[in-house]
Amino acid sequence: MGCFQSSLTNAPLSSSKRPAPAAAVNGTGSSASGDAVGNGGVPNFSEFSYSDLKAATNNFSSEFIKSGSGEKAPNVVYRGRLQKERWIAVKKFSKMAWPDPKQFAEEAKGVGRLRHKRLANLIGYCCDGDERLLVAEYMPNDTLAKHLFHWENQTLEWAMRLRVALYIAEALDYCSSEGRPLYHDLNTYRVLFDENGDPRLSCFGLMKNSRDGKSYSTNLAYTPPEYLRNGRVTPESVIFSFGTVLLDLLSGKHIPPSHALDMIQGQNILLLKDSHLEGNFSTDEATSVFNLASQCLQYEPRDRPNTKDLVGKLAPLQNKTDVPSYDMMGISKHEDAPATPQHPLSPMGDACARLDLTAIHQILVMTHYKDDEGTNELSFQEWTQQMRDILDARKRGDLAFRDKDFRSAIDCYSQFIDVGTMVSPTVFARRSLCHLFSDQPDAALRDAMQAQCVYPDWSTAFYLQSVALSKLNMQKDAADMLNEAAQLEEKRQRSGKGS
Repeated sequence: MGCFQSSLTNAPLSSSKRPAPAAAVNGTGSSASGDAVGNGGVPNFSEFSYSDLKAATNNFSSEFIKSGSGEKAPNVVYRGRLQKERWIAVKKFSKMAWPDPKQFAEEAKGVGRLRHKRLANLIGYCCDGDERLLVAEYMPNDTLAKHLFHWENQTLEWAMRLRVALYIAEALDYCSSEGRPLYHDLNTYRVLFDENGDPRLSCFGLMKNSRDGKSYSTNLAYTPPEYLRNGRVTPESVIFSFGTVLLDLLSGKHIPPSHALDMIQGQNILLLKDSHLEGNFSTDEATSVFNLASQCLQYEPRDRPNTKDLVGKLAPLQNKTDVPSYDMMGISKHEDAPATPQHPLSPMGDACARLDLTAIHQILVMTHYKDDEGTNELSFQEWTQQMRDILDARKRGDLAFRDKDFRSAIDCYSQFIDVGTMVSPTVFARRSLCHLFSDQPDAALRDAMQAQCVYPDWSTAFYLQSVALSKLNMQKDAADMLNEAAQLEEKRQRSGKGS
């Protein structure tokens, strides 16, 4: 198997069960039935077997956890993949959270009747012995919390923040109109981004974490005052929580509402604005949003606006309405994503399929140089001072790579590679990922191809080529490369060499 040649080098590329009825209402008010239809179709609400969900999440592997608190959370959210079907999100409740299976099923079916383009819709549930699980559409582009507080390449621009506020208001208004006005613990972790970069409200917040559990798990400073008094969540409590999300969108920080209100009343609005926006926002629009947040955070529930008011006040503020969310988010367009692989994917393959550079980085750091064994046969004479110098360059590159200083890592790895005395597929792979983080997909593809030349049957080299090709909008080639990498992994595992 030779090095991959793409069109860049002018050479051809080689080679559920028991459906339950649901009133499926989409964002335009028309009905939807049957399985997924078109790009945005949502399956009918169904009951899943525990064995199906166990298989979909690789036995509820920690590598599939999407919850911010990981396995420490009482109720853990996993991503999973149904056999030959779509990606899903699975919320696994703690033992005995819902002791009555009938009550859990009724609650789940109530939420499962909702269907809207602004929701990450609930598509099923599982009651098996003491196990209680919810199954929802999977949103691949992280949470609002990640994009506001822990972003890596770019902060959310102002127009996108306004879009997030409107879309979530529309989701809440839809739920309210369908008789489900209560939303538990609304916060930035409940706002998810779909394959096209559009924000959606997680359906999981439409059910409590347990039959008798708390409706709010966040810090008490962010909890509606009436909930602290009587422990009950009301439609007005949801509006208060929406106000805290507005503050997060405005400031880029998680500011306690009381502190923010003091600043608003003191006319210190500009101090609340996110400095990462660098002034790229309309002061009039920001003032309107601040005023709306202030209304939402009123102490008396009756003084707060309703969901229709939220939509009415946010809709006129929208701009860049002709710009798709994926452009403003800086992510790949959904239609251009690699096709579903024909072979099962390892964590590395899955991360590459999702173009999740952070996950790829974590895997390469953990793998270290174990895949380099046997790629270098050095004589005693080669262990010169020069060899020690280039190994030192590699070590400095490794430290920079670990610390995500990708420019320094590129420089150090280039020193190691340019000498040429010692070849390492891992160094090429690591420099390839550094180029991807630096928005240099051409250079990333070249390095991934070099890694393949050094180690022809190394699936990691093929996976990285797939990511680079996708970034270069060569989606068919990317899909082919992803499948070839999966085949290599499968073949290697069958031969007993591991992954």
